[in-house]
Amino acid sequence: MYTFDFQIDDDGIAVVTMDMPGSANIMNLEFEHAMIELINKLKKQKSVSGVIMTSAKSSFFAGGDLHELQSSISQSANDLTLRFEKNKNLLRELEKLPIPVVAAINGAAIGGGWELCLACNYRIAVNSAQIGLPEVTLGMLPGAGGTVRSVYLLGAEQALPYLLEGKLFTAEKGSQIGLIDKVVTDNQQLVCEAKMFILDWHQTQTDQSACTQPWDLKERHKQTKLTPQMLIQQAMVSTCMLHKKVRGLLPAQQRILEIAFEVPNVSFDCALAIETEHLVALMKDPIAQNMITAFFFQLNKVKAGASRPPKPSKFKTSSIGVIGAGMMGQGIAYSCAKAGIKVTLHDTSLQKAQQGKLYSESLLDKLITKQRISQDNKVDHLERITPTDNLNDLHGCDLIIEAVFEKMELKQEIVKASEHHLDADGIWGSNTSTLPISMLASGSNKPENYIGIHFFSPVDKMPLVEIICGKKTSKTTIAKAFDFVKQIRKVPIIINDNVGFFTSRTFSQQIMEAAQMVAEGVHPIRVDNLGKAIGMPVGPLTVHDEVSQKLTFDILKTQIEMGLIDGSQHAQPEGNRLINRMVNELNRQGRYHGDGGYYDYHQDNKTINPLLLQQYFKPELQMSDLDIKDRLLFINVIETLKCLEEKVVTSVADANIGSIMGIGAPAWTGGYLQYVNSIGANKFIQRCDELANKYGVRFKAPKIAYKALSHPEILQ
Repeated sequence: MYTFDFQIDDDGIAVVTMDMPGSANIMNLEFEHAMIELINKLKKQKSVSGVIMTSAKSSFFAGGDLHELQSSISQSANDLTLRFEKNKNLLRELEKLPIPVVAAINGAAIGGGWELCLACNYRIAVNSAQIGLPEVTLGMLPGAGGTVRSVYLLGAEQALPYLLEGKLFTAEKGSQIGLIDKVVTDNQQLVCEAKMFILDWHQTQTDQSACTQPWDLKERHKQTKLTPQMLIQQAMVSTCMLHKKVRGLLPAQQRILEIAFEVPNVSFDCALAIETEHLVALMKDPIAQNMITAFFFQLNKVKAGASRPPKPSKFKTSSIGVIGAGMMGQGIAYSCAKAGIKVTLHDTSLQKAQQGKLYSESLLDKLITKQRISQDNKVDHLERITPTDNLNDLHGCDLIIEAVFEKMELKQEIVKASEHHLDADGIWGSNTSTLPISMLASGSNKPENYIGIHFFSPVDKMPLVEIICGKKTSKTTIAKAFDFVKQIRKVPIIINDNVGFFTSRTFSQQIMEAAQMVAEGVHPIRVDNLGKAIGMPVGPLTVHDEVSQKLTFDILKTQIEMGLIDGSQHAQPEGNRLINRMVNELNRQGRYHGDGGYYDYHQDNKTINPLLLQQYFKPELQMSDLDIKDRLLFINVIETLKCLEEKVVTSVADANIGSIMGIGAPAWTGGYLQYVNSIGANKFIQRCDELANKYGVRFKAPKIAYKALSHPEILQ
């Protein structure tokens, strides 16, 4: 077994060290063959007193092989069922051995790796190990017994948050909830502790109950302590809460919930079969295929640097200057310091700069309260941020990012006044969301070193960063910006210069289409609710209130004044007039300005502004829910297609990940381009024609959609 090293010590304990080819142990056909060989060997060697499963890798086990999984999607449901049952049967055979089996978890045990651990009698983990079942984040469910075993061990109520959210947890947390039996501080202790457990068992046990899984004992799992009435009540409550959260758009969560409440009524092996049935159904669901494509393959492709210029060697930022200590600047400073980078935070007064640093302190205090960091971590973090009102303090920085107001003249003045403070090989970044980088760079002495680095608010939470390349931006600068974004543990996408770039341009279409429908007479609450019904985190009108109507108005006004767009041509003319009127006549500039927008905001709730209903709402208007939902969805997809067609966005992966992380594309779509793949270009074009005939030429499918009819690979 070259993938599993098998050694028996003097006490008859078999130490099985998994060392599969590649950087991590994964659940694939090779693992299956190794497990078959292991089980057969253990059955033959009667002198073995116990088994320890551990790993030669830095991680314990990384999970399933998604490449292999994706290639099997075309198989029949029966073939998939047989395949999944093979892995389950192997884990079942492992846990039914008449000797104790111990998982010595030396690192991350994720997905299938944690399912392997759950099939062991005893679990010891090093305290740095990350553990969990993240399959649901890919539209799947733990299918090697993980769903069922979690419910048996914890009960549905306690297990469901881990299964439905897919969040990883620490070994310490696992110990607190009863999934990890012992936590050790270093890897050297793991095997030693595992052996001690096996030896102690042989000395103290008079029967084999210690190596019999809880679900195979006569006294069954925690879930059976609930009466049938209690189970029904709990299932109803859980279903309602789940629907409120995912709105029926993510089938994996619903299927996990069904499994959790079927488990108490059937035998363990029957429960495993039910789990497989649900997994196979998900495999055949395009939503799972969309999510695997986006959140695994394309996200990994983006992170690996597929869009990064290949030649410049990897660059590491050691010091950064941030000009502007407002909402965006203070968030950038926090994220950089968190990654170990020294930050000089500048503003027009020392007081403003110090206030910006206090933002980091407040975030760190929250983390201390949640016991996620120590006081020492906080001190180290804050020591990396130096507030100042003196531009000379930026001298020698590897990177300077300005995060000031969206004013062309202001940004150009700042770069002229301070870019000479950069290190000789340093680069300049502008955190702009709309102003063309090539025009901003005209104020620089080194436009080749100038690039857009567009963060999203709030910076400490939002994972995406849009890197915008000007006409003169060098490949070295692009590579350095990309490496910087990766260094602060965010996701970089590469965008070419254009009005609104990619995310802001597409997002603006979404909120303007919502405004257009309100102006046409659709009830605003209906627009918001149907936006949420397609998977938007919040309704588009609520989002617009947060962003502020005034900002939308100011951006459009600036773009018209700069000659970037034709002010007489608006894709949504009634919506544009509505926004202008809200800002200039009705004093509805957005929640940030204290005026409210579509809604009036109260201490505990919000209500629709009555003036909008009086002047715009038309109860007699006939418009289907499907049309409203498709208008909100398709306007984004069409704009994303245009950005790809115009080479604004440089790759399909960047477009899909950018649309999900930066615009709020519903997770079930796999991103706006993947949505076209999932329904097919022909069906997409037909629906575009229907919408265009009803609501305007802005819904006509772009040329690239027609090209995809004969060349589908251009959207993959």
